[in-house]
Amino acid sequence: MVVTDLRRNLIKVAPSDVNATGNPNDKKIRRIIAEDSKWCLSTVSLLKELALAAIVKNFEKIPILEGLPPKDKAIILEKINVSLPLKITAHAIESESYWKRSCKAKYSACDVTMHGGNWKRMYFEKYLQTVVENFVPEKTDPYVITEALNMSSKYVKKLEIKQLLPPTTEPKKIEENFSESAMSLTSNVSATDHFNFEFFLENLPHLEELRIKYGVRGCGMNFAWNLFEFTVGDCNQLANSVSRCQHLRVLSLHQSKVDDEKVRILIRRLLDHPALTELDLSNNCISDRGSKAIGKLINNRCPNLRKVCIRNNIIRVEGAKALAYALVRTETLEELDLRLNRVEDEGGQAIMRSLIKNKSLQVLRLSSNDLSERTAAIFAQVLQENKTLTTVDLSGNRLGPDGGKTIQEGITANDTIVHLDLRLTEAGQESEYCIHQRIKENTNKRSKAKNVAYHVPL
Repeated sequence: MVVTDLRRNLIKVAPSDVNATGNPNDKKIRRIIAEDSKWCLSTVSLLKELALAAIVKNFEKIPILEGLPPKDKAIILEKINVSLPLKITAHAIESESYWKRSCKAKYSACDVTMHGGNWKRMYFEKYLQTVVENFVPEKTDPYVITEALNMSSKYVKKLEIKQLLPPTTEPKKIEENFSESAMSLTSNVSATDHFNFEFFLENLPHLEELRIKYGVRGCGMNFAWNLFEFTVGDCNQLANSVSRCQHLRVLSLHQSKVDDEKVRILIRRLLDHPALTELDLSNNCISDRGSKAIGKLINNRCPNLRKVCIRNNIIRVEGAKALAYALVRTETLEELDLRLNRVEDEGGQAIMRSLIKNKSLQVLRLSSNDLSERTAAIFAQVLQENKTLTTVDLSGNRLGPDGGKTIQEGITANDTIVHLDLRLTEAGQESEYCIHQRIKENTNKRSKAKNVAYHVPL
């Protein structure tokens, strides 16, 4: 009896002298391909692959990474969901690839160069910034801050706070028969303290840069002056906490309505700070009395201070003289920014005279300070005698043609200035051209000297 197979899609492969592997030494095999088009010839997944998949699936409950080979660890980190709770991933995962995915998934703008090129540091600095900016005193649970510090304190070196919310008070019900004047009196809310930095900064042992702005972003129709008030209580809390940050290098408190009283409190606690190198108090309300306190800090009372920025304040002649007195004695300050004040010629001349004796300052910015050719005359003398100054900004001052010629004569004997801003000074085109040519020569000499020093054999 002959049996016939009626299946049309069945393909029979007869045994051959050489099998499918191409190796004549292997045993001869016979293969039958099934009719089911979904049937797969691939082998069952390896036990190792199944184990890795199980680790990924249960990572939230049982995070396992230690002891795994680097290749297996990389596979797991590529598949882990970035939405896992931070209390699990914060200290368990160090891989930069995972934190890079987390940053890009959570934040639209990711410039890792602003955070030391470290993705994990960037994630936690932005995370802690968000927690502080959304904290409402007397309303938000303090445990939120404690939990955030426990997860991020080891990784935060830079903190930039762009808003601080004041406490919210429940508005009292007003009876309908109140007069309009009574209602207007109840609408005035006194200033209240903001976020308390004392406990907070003590738990950031690696913090090196702190930038704070007291105010509220996007308040819109809910605007009120108390939203932008930097109180004396805020100042005392911040000053006490900053004085205990022994590794803090940069402190910026800008656009926060800091006046003379508050800056004196802050400077008093910054005297003899061991690590502070940069202080930024720009866009505030500091006048002559406050600038005298800053002058005391510059006068060798902060051993590592290199840069002071107090632009766009209300510093006048007396404040400029106090700063000039400090410049004569300082041995560390390298940059002073006094733009957008009104020191006038008397204050400008005092600062210029101090630079004849100063041996450390490299950058001076005095734009828009109501200076004239009288200050330019002293500056010409500075150009002839000072050998450390490299950058000067005098833009926005009416130096006039006489001032331009005086500076032109002085710069012929100078070989260190590589940038001099004379925009909007009416110094004259001829003088500006000659000054520019001299600066160009100084720049070329400096670059050649650097190249020679770089190629000198050891």
